[in-house]
Amino acid sequence: MDRAALLGLSRLCALWAALLALFPCGAQGNWMWLGIASFGVPEKLGCANLPLTSRQKELCKRKPYLLPSIGEGARLGIQECRSQFRHERWNCLVTAASPPGTSPLFGYELSSGTKETAFIYAVMAAGLVHSVTRSCSAGNMTECSCDTTLQNGGSASEGWHWGGCSDDVQYGMWFSRKFLDFPIKNTTGKESQVLLAMNLHNNEAGRQAVAKLMSVDCRCHGVSGSCAVKTCWKTMSSFEKIGHLLKDKYENSVQISDKIKRKMRRRDKDQRKIPIRKEDLLYVNKSPNYCVEDKKLGIPGTQGRECNRTSEGADGCNLLCCGRGYNTHVVRHVERCECKFIWCCYVRCRRCESMTDVHTCK
Repeated sequence: MDRAALLGLSRLCALWAALLALFPCGAQGNWMWLGIASFGVPEKLGCANLPLTSRQKELCKRKPYLLPSIGEGARLGIQECRSQFRHERWNCLVTAASPPGTSPLFGYELSSGTKETAFIYAVMAAGLVHSVTRSCSAGNMTECSCDTTLQNGGSASEGWHWGGCSDDVQYGMWFSRKFLDFPIKNTTGKESQVLLAMNLHNNEAGRQAVAKLMSVDCRCHGVSGSCAVKTCWKTMSSFEKIGHLLKDKYENSVQISDKIKRKMRRRDKDQRKIPIRKEDLLYVNKSPNYCVEDKKLGIPGTQGRECNRTSEGADGCNLLCCGRGYNTHVVRHVERCECKFIWCCYVRCRRCESMTDVHTCK
C-alpha cells in the first residue's frame, strides 16, 4: 500500500473514532456498511480498519474467520429491507457517504426512533443470525457446526429419528447478541437510553423471528422407496420468509413511552396492562410521511418514483404520489424475438418493438 493510501486510511480511521465517540447509538449501525459491495472486502481490510465499535473490533480480532459471515449478514438484511419496502413511500434507501462507512448507512432512519428504525435493526440482526448459522452448518468454522443436541432421539413409534445436520440457530443468536447488543449503562442521556433500549429489543425481535420460523425437514428410508423410517433435521426458513414476518411485525409495531422507569411500557396509558412481547417491534417517534423531500433529514420524497396506476396498494399512484398526481411517459422497448437456428450455423432473430406506459409521481 503506498504512502498516500496509508494516510487516507489513517484519516478514515480517525473519523470513525470521532463518530463513535459522538454518536454511540448511530455508530452501532456502521457495521452495516460491510454489506455494501462498494465498501470492499471486509476480510482484506482487517478488523482495525472496519467501521466497528471498539467492542466489535475486539470480537472481530478474536474471531476473524467470522468476517465473511458478518458481511453476508449485512448484505442479507439490506437486500431484504429494500425488497420489503420497494413499493412504499419509504423504500429503505441507503445513504451515499463519501468515503463509505463515515456515516450511518440508513441515514436519519437509523437514529430516528421510528417504525422504520425498528425494522432496520430487526432485519439486520436477523440477517447476522441467518448468515452465521448457515456458515456453521456448511462447516466453514471450527467452533460451531450442526446442532449437536439433535443428534440422537426421535420417536420409534412414529418411525422417525433426528439425523442429518440441523441448523445451530442458538450459536447464531449468541453471536448476534455478542456483536450487536450495546450495554445501556454505557450511554448518557435519557433519550439515548430510550433509543438504545428500543434498538436492543428490536435486535432480539429480529433474532426471535429466525428462531420462530425454524422448520423440520425429513427424508424417507425404506424398501422400494417406502417411508418406513424417516431421518429429520431442523432448518432455517428462507430469509425472504423471515423478512415477510418482520414486515408484518412492522405493520403492527408498538409505540412506547419516551421515558423509561423500571422497564419499557406502551405509550397509550389505557394499553399499559397489555404486556410487550419479545417478538414485537417497538418505536418511540411517529414516522414522517416521506412524501416531500427533506434535505436536512435526508428524505428524498417520492417525486419521480415510478408508480402503478391501476393498483390500490402502497405502490399505487394515489398513495405513493401522496395525492399530487402523476406523469405518464411512453417508453419504447426494443428486443430480439422469434429467434431461429439456421443450419449451419447461426441464429436469426427478428427485431421487436413494444410501447409501455410508465407513470411517475409529480
